[in-house]
Amino acid sequence: MELTEFIARFVDILTTVLSLAILARVIVSWIPVSENSAFAPLIRMIYQTTEPILAPIRSILPNTGMFDLSPMIAIIVLMILRNVAGRLF
Repeated sequence: MELTEFIARFVDILTTVLSLAILARVIVSWIPVSENSAFAPLIRMIYQTTEPILAPIRSILPNTGMFDLSPMIAIIVLMILRNVAGRLF
């Protein structure tokens, strides 16, 4: 496997995993889960993984009340990154 092919594949996998984690965070945000739930560690991991991506986007976006558009913007940016990396490498 060539280095450029490896980088393209790595970026593809990374962006896919991050997009799925962001989607999981959106779905989890709709479901009330207590801290004592068996799923609490998984939910914390999802939030810890996605917050470094969503927080900067959230700080740039104007306040839209109860709607958080940062996950949608993040997924679009990840899709663009995947396409650009696929074409460069």
